[in-house]
Amino acid sequence: MSGYTPELKELIKRVETTRAQRVEKAKKGEHFPALTMRQREEWLRKYHPDYKEEGRRAVRVGPNRGEVFPEEVSSLLESRSRIDPGGFDLSRVDYETDVLVIGGGGAGTASALTAQEQGLSVLISTKLRHGDSNTVMAEGGIQAADQEGDSPYYHYIDVIGGGHFTNQPELVAALTNDAPLIIHWLEDLGVCFDKFPDGRMKVRHGGGTCRKRMHSAGDMTGAEIMRVLRDEARNRPGIKVLEFSPAVEIILDTDGNARGAVLYNLETKEYYTVKAKAVIIATGGFGRLHIQGFPTTNHYGATADGIVMAYRAGVRLKDMDSTQYHPTGAVYPEQNVGLLITEKVRGLGAQLLNIDGEEFCFPLEPRDVESSCIIRECLDVGKGIVTPVGRVGVWLDSPMIDLLHGEGTVRKELPAKYIQFKRYDIDISKEPMLVYPTLHYQNGGLMIDEWSQTDVPGLFSAGEVSGGVHGRNRLMGNSLLDVLVFGRRAGIRASEYAKRCKSNARLTLRHVEEFHRELEREGIESPHHGPMLLPDYTPDHVRERRTSLGGEL
Repeated sequence: MSGYTPELKELIKRVETTRAQRVEKAKKGEHFPALTMRQREEWLRKYHPDYKEEGRRAVRVGPNRGEVFPEEVSSLLESRSRIDPGGFDLSRVDYETDVLVIGGGGAGTASALTAQEQGLSVLISTKLRHGDSNTVMAEGGIQAADQEGDSPYYHYIDVIGGGHFTNQPELVAALTNDAPLIIHWLEDLGVCFDKFPDGRMKVRHGGGTCRKRMHSAGDMTGAEIMRVLRDEARNRPGIKVLEFSPAVEIILDTDGNARGAVLYNLETKEYYTVKAKAVIIATGGFGRLHIQGFPTTNHYGATADGIVMAYRAGVRLKDMDSTQYHPTGAVYPEQNVGLLITEKVRGLGAQLLNIDGEEFCFPLEPRDVESSCIIRECLDVGKGIVTPVGRVGVWLDSPMIDLLHGEGTVRKELPAKYIQFKRYDIDISKEPMLVYPTLHYQNGGLMIDEWSQTDVPGLFSAGEVSGGVHGRNRLMGNSLLDVLVFGRRAGIRASEYAKRCKSNARLTLRHVEEFHRELEREGIESPHHGPMLLPDYTPDHVRERRTSLGGEL
């Protein structure tokens, strides 16, 4: 147990001094004014990490050659395969299925359930345990326009505006039109959403929304959805799950169709060949690349595997230069650094405050704008709060929630957050949290159409690994919706494709061989082998010692 240091407790007194007045204004509906469109654009360009020139360079090979991405992404895209594509034996098929789903999070499991409903056999290969994913870590809620006074039209406008009009319109239309159907599907499966005593859904605002349409299950919405999807998949015949078996290459046939994947067993260190009639990539995002050195909210396996494999197979990428930094990641205590503090906290009325206990931004700006406001307050205005180890952040005044909605609201609406801080002797119903932007979401990804089809026939993509849905900024609650809408659409269309598949063409990794030749033509001697699979957090002094001992420790 630790709690706040005496120095930080002294600074909290400034927050308490201004709290009563701020609560009274909030009860009257008075808030810090939102930025104008011109201010938003100006602050984004000046403070948001996406607009920094350093730490970015053009990728030199592949379908997006010449486009500028974060250094971490470009380097990984230029990596060599983990296998020898010319010497790998594809004549031995270890598993054969109608539909291969790569990834066992929300998108992958939703697509598997949908394909199974079409009467097809499905194999899910997942890197860690089934359900280990960013889906299970999503907290605040899922958007859907299913209440009076709302409609998919308003939801569509919010998504397009939140993405700064860079989204693919047909993908946004699919997302918002399917949203009410997704909520009813989840309810039918057994997801327990927050409701009033009469059975009506509780809905709240998220940043950038013009209507209350955020459905939640406490602050563990993703975990609740994943619990139900996983249980459903594990209890249906026709769905087989291989855990600790990530894919390392997509297999094509000589006609250019996706026909399976090479899997790697993390426990036995063996490779397996899977032959399929259709393949769905649902591997999630790239948070564990730690773009520009930011901590991340992402799960341990979020290392951009699907991007690397599909890129070698010829799939174009969209908006891979755009990264979402969630405005409120924990910066204290040190054990919680990077931990997501759900936007629901601000949706319930908590305000962002500087070292003097002053509001400095509207609390429900779109996430990229809100992040820019916090970075500006800390680094430019100089009114951030410094932690004992030198991190900087601002206060998120969570005690306001009980004062606005009644005692016990924090513990009822935010049980996971309450427990996560209470274990370090911080009661967030009585003390504010210290926060700063944290790397949260891969805005871009594989280019798809509205039915999740990529550039490669028979290869589909769903969830965070895909791009174009959110444009250059995602609004809260649209990620859980994204994985389910496009997971189900991928399952539907992949099933249709698999039923038509009559190809007897030979399986091949020729596209990987050609990619290696392209690396050689460009003079790229990549030190990396991809996909990364797992991040390496080995300290430099330990790595150097291991190297000196010939790789043994």
